Amino acid sequence: MKERILLSWSGGKDSALALHELRRSGDYEIAAILTTVTEGTGRIGMHAVPRELVVRQGGALGVPLREIAMPAFPPNDVYEARWRSVLEDYRAEGIHAVAFGDLFLEDIRDYRERCLDAIGMHGVYPIWRRDTPSLAREFIDGGFRAVLVAIDLRALDRSFAGRSFDRELLADLPPGVDPCGENGEFHTFVFDGPEFRAPVAFRRGEVREEGTFAFCDLSSS
Repeated sequence: MKERILLSWSGGKDSALALHELRRSGDYEIAAILTTVTEGTGRIGMHAVPRELVVRQGGALGVPLREIAMPAFPPNDVYEARWRSVLEDYRAEGIHAVAFGDLFLEDIRDYRERCLDAIGMHGVYPIWRRDTPSLAREFIDGGFRAVLVAIDLRALDRSFAGRSFDRELLADLPPGVDPCGENGEFHTFVFDGPEFRAPVAFRRGEVREEGTFAFCDLSSS
């Protein structure tokens, strides 16, 4: 019998790869994908993708989407309380695990485990410690399609915002930039892949800068 599990969902490639691995294992049923929506903007966390596009992702993936409303730049106690409230609802249904697309940041994994342990749950990490250059190529060769939506200008030029995540992009990444952006160098929006029933239609908009980040605004089409 498959274990029912939740998946933390940013809309980006690591989330999509985690979902792919969970389904491919045959051990899990994805009860829901969970995403945080910033109050006042209707956008998804650091990715700044409009929530309508993530709703469409959920439909294309055939998975229920649960939105968690968050203030912009919430203090830890607020962030944790809102996640805990949602997770406790699912724990009451007999779900005890949350999957994440983390790759190698030990401090983030430790933080997640402390928060989950406090409410009697635990984490699952389907792509943990995978070699990131190989994983990036696997993502592309496996038929996933994504676009870079947020760029840390301290690591990449703003011209990377809005580019497709493909072999050409990997070749253009400067030395020291992780091919999966695990250090926060960039964030992506996945619009097609082997888990999608149909591509998610969208339009690229203008590139705007906020502080040390550049964002390519996407809109539904």
